Amino acid sequence: MCRNIRQLHNFEPPATSDEVRAAALQYVRKVSGSSKPSRANQAAFDEAVADVAAVTQHLLDHLVTSAEPKDRDVEAAKAKERARLRYGATG
Repeated sequence: MCRNIRQLHNFEPPATSDEVRAAALQYVRKVSGSSKPSRANQAAFDEAVADVAAVTQHLLDHLVTSAEPKDRDVEAAKAKERARLRYGATG
């Protein structure tokens, strides 16, 4: 599951709140060992996702770097090429 968490720092445009929440959800799923919590655990699960998302956004807002921001499309193309080389052509 955690392999689905993507780097969010130093992109132009910055990460959206939806991307931050998606990363938080993946993290909480991994830590809890559950992709869909029981009704008894739903409130705790949702609270954890909200808390992790808030802390993640705080971190992203306060990180500094001298590196140029990355372009999402360029990085996606690089990842696609790495996957093609690793797994072969699909289709």
